[in-house]
Amino acid sequence: MRIWACAHAVDDFYQGLVPATVPYFVLQRDFSYVQASGLALAATLGSALPQVPIGLLADRYRMRWMSPLGISLAGTGAGLSGRVTSYPLVFALLLLAGVGIAMFHPPAGRDARRAAGGSATAMSYFAAGGSVGFFVAPALVTPALDTLGMKATALFVPPAVLMGFILLRHHHRTAGAAARTVQRQGTDRPGLFAALTAVEIVRSTISTGLNTFISLYWIRHLEASSGLGGLALTLELGGGVLGTLLGGRLADRIGMVRTVQIGNAAMLPALWLMLICDDKYAALPLALLVGLISNIPFAVLIKLGQDYLPSRPGTAAGVTLGLAMSAGGLFMPLLGIVATHYGPRGALMVLATVPILAILLSTALREPVHHEREASGDAPPPTV
Repeated sequence: MRIWACAHAVDDFYQGLVPATVPYFVLQRDFSYVQASGLALAATLGSALPQVPIGLLADRYRMRWMSPLGISLAGTGAGLSGRVTSYPLVFALLLLAGVGIAMFHPPAGRDARRAAGGSATAMSYFAAGGSVGFFVAPALVTPALDTLGMKATALFVPPAVLMGFILLRHHHRTAGAAARTVQRQGTDRPGLFAALTAVEIVRSTISTGLNTFISLYWIRHLEASSGLGGLALTLELGGGVLGTLLGGRLADRIGMVRTVQIGNAAMLPALWLMLICDDKYAALPLALLVGLISNIPFAVLIKLGQDYLPSRPGTAAGVTLGLAMSAGGLFMPLLGIVATHYGPRGALMVLATVPILAILLSTALREPVHHEREASGDAPPPTV
């Protein structure tokens, strides 16, 4: 799980790099709010559309090269986006980064599930790796861009290539154990999986919107510096790491569905509490709280999705980690229009009403029924 958590952190660092650089495209390149929202859309399209076919392939074939190549493409596309000045080229590079992210999640989710066994806590480590990547991105990207300008994004290409190499070596070392793994399957429940996907899409809209506009909210509405805006984004994403780990432990204690429902219900007051506070410093802990609460269901939904589709864990991971999580970016141009007329605060006020839909949809979820225990990655081969 350490290898998969680290790989997930590196991969999702480049998803976190996009919202961290969006304010600089607005401030240094004079991109409009709609264009800035379009950059989030580019990364979304690249990572969302290929997820299901990649997940189907991951369930059918091993394809050990896919996760390493995906990480490398994600870092190359996102890292080079600041080196070009043309908006279409920036859009294309972020689209390429999204495709790389799409190539990583389904096979990585499949193999991480095998390593985690039936533990929601263990899966929360893998999911938290992605949250750590999101968290670290603005903490590193913001000072780099403040000091060196947009071209500093190229500094973040080498970690992706290095992690891709490490992951490829890991695949070669564990090939024998993976071949001996026994995957005991239960009954697929596509109806419940569809309901879970709907919950994910609603939550993704909130998460992507927060990541895109929270820094601009601090800069434009609260009249803070770009550094303080980056800190607000960092705190929100850092809270996401804590919330992801907390959600995994809660799920093992009180159940997965109840954990998801509690997280969705608590998101509503947390968002409004942050928007009510007009002090740029006093609101910073509230950004941390929003990130923590909004991510409590994150790892739980990944595990729950794979339990709803036990015969297709790669496909389930592709949807929950990729398609549904990225689909929220499709609504970013609409939020960009709202922000153009009413500012970033207007966009966040719209997002603050969306948890009501997540609360209603999560009432359709049910706890999975496990008929057989899954074998872990180091389980002995079955006797014949």
